[in-house]
Amino acid sequence: MPDVVCLGELLIDFMPQPNGSAGEVGLPLIDTETFRKAPGGAPANVAVGLVRLEVSAGFIGKVGDDAFGRFLAQVLEENGVDTSHLYFSSEARTALAFVSLLPDGDRDFMFYRHPSADMLLKAEEVDEDYIASGTIFHFGSITLISEPSRSATLRALELAQRHGLLISYDPNLRLSLWPDETSACEGMRTGLPYADVLKVSEEEASFLTGTEHLDDALSQLRQEYDIALAVATLGRRGCVYQAPGGSGSPDGFEVATIDSTGAGDGFVAGLLSELLRTAPAVNGIKKLQASDLERVFTVANAVGALSTVQQGAIPSLPTRQQTIEFLAETASG
Repeated sequence: MPDVVCLGELLIDFMPQPNGSAGEVGLPLIDTETFRKAPGGAPANVAVGLVRLEVSAGFIGKVGDDAFGRFLAQVLEENGVDTSHLYFSSEARTALAFVSLLPDGDRDFMFYRHPSADMLLKAEEVDEDYIASGTIFHFGSITLISEPSRSATLRALELAQRHGLLISYDPNLRLSLWPDETSACEGMRTGLPYADVLKVSEEEASFLTGTEHLDDALSQLRQEYDIALAVATLGRRGCVYQAPGGSGSPDGFEVATIDSTGAGDGFVAGLLSELLRTAPAVNGIKKLQASDLERVFTVANAVGALSTVQQGAIPSLPTRQQTIEFLAETASG
């Protein structure tokens, strides 16, 4: 059984490909002519990232019983992710996301899910024994948008909490998938009471709290929802974290960024891999000292940075050896 169980969406990212002046990376979707399919979905990316960092991981989710769904299952299996609880739907097709890479490496998305198979994961498809066997449970907010995946996610969270797993939450903000901003904020907040570890972007921290000051936003989230460890990623600038053992803002790493699609998921994989090795429980996190936290987030920042040097999310996720070598090189340089 895997040490980390991830639940959420698994989809195809259609990434822009250079094809003359109308297909160069950096153009909006309306001007992009050629795309290449790539496996994606934030919780699935985290699962692959963990395996590459030598942590066993499994994935709970649903894809279409179609060519894209079979392709995604094959990718997870080839990367060593346990897919025994990945389901195939005959009711809906695999989700698609068309991605535009902007000149600064950021992204613009257009989704096809009306509905898509990931939205149809059912509560009765969440196996208690599978979750109970894990040490960490990780999820995102996309499966909280609508039923039945919302109930499936909440059942998984209740089971993870009942069996004492460390629960990690990445409330990935995709406003275009929600009916409106109010429902997005309320829906994303649904996952916060379960979270022991929370990873947000600056935009997500502000969206969830209504405050622009990042430290205040993290503090508010931690206090309101009794979160042990809260961290906001800052791109190439690193991150800001707050925990019982201290707070800090470790610097990021300068790399030749090509595509930031997998950066946040790589960061989460790096974070969870280090927590599993040093503090795989809430009480363990509370005992971490400032030096421990700095080391954990140095690794997370490194994995996040390395996840941007290739195109596509899963293809860019680094191995543990690559991460170790990168940290050694930056330390000696």
